Amino acid sequence: MSAVLIRLSAVTKSYGSGQARLMALQGIDLEVAAGEFLAIMGPSGSGKSTAMNILGCLDTPGSGQYLFKGAHVESLSRDQRARLRRRFLGFVFQGFNLLPRTSAQENVELPLLYRGDSATVRRAGAARALQSVGLAGWEQHTPGELSGGQQQRVAIARAIVTAPAVVLADEPTGNLDTQRSHEIMALLVALNRDHGITVLMVTHEPDMAAYARRQVHFVDGRIARDEANAHPATAPAAPTETV
Repeated sequence: MSAVLIRLSAVTKSYGSGQARLMALQGIDLEVAAGEFLAIMGPSGSGKSTAMNILGCLDTPGSGQYLFKGAHVESLSRDQRARLRRRFLGFVFQGFNLLPRTSAQENVELPLLYRGDSATVRRAGAARALQSVGLAGWEQHTPGELSGGQQQRVAIARAIVTAPAVVLADEPTGNLDTQRSHEIMALLVALNRDHGITVLMVTHEPDMAAYARRQVHFVDGRIARDEANAHPATAPAAPTETV
């Protein structure tokens, strides 16, 4: 059995004060093993996005513990959390978050630039990442020259270029049509299956969550259900496009 990579213990998070205080998380306990593919689901306001922000070291618990590879994340400084993100985490967002006047190659290089890698290392790493998502030959295209599905694949390449332990995907298919959504899920499944990357995905779409091997449902700041998916959906072959 894979070792526990992430552990949340009695994690709470609140916003505001007094009568305006909102308890976004109300004592969350969650374990994620290395190599899992986990879908986090729930209605708006259920706490799933707050949990994802804490898991991604973008926010900190109000109380409780967050352990990543045994390290107490809740005790880290802002700079230490940033280093943890750069070394171990990759992010994929619903809105792609690509620099609009920058090529696919340069967008994917950004995490390596922040890490201080040389130009040669950055170019080689970005080329490999783009090839792995089926976009070899598209390196010099800007986001405006790419379809929504291609933009999201560039975003996935950017997320994996540092060889992270975990990819956190926040509604990664929310801006895509059905076909492109399934193509993106094919890529996430392949990253998880073939490269052992742990995938944590927030989604409100049951047909996308069906690809995950485990589903955690949030309601009112609590985990209402945590269940294994014995028969994950089968993803189509990830596409490879030519210019």
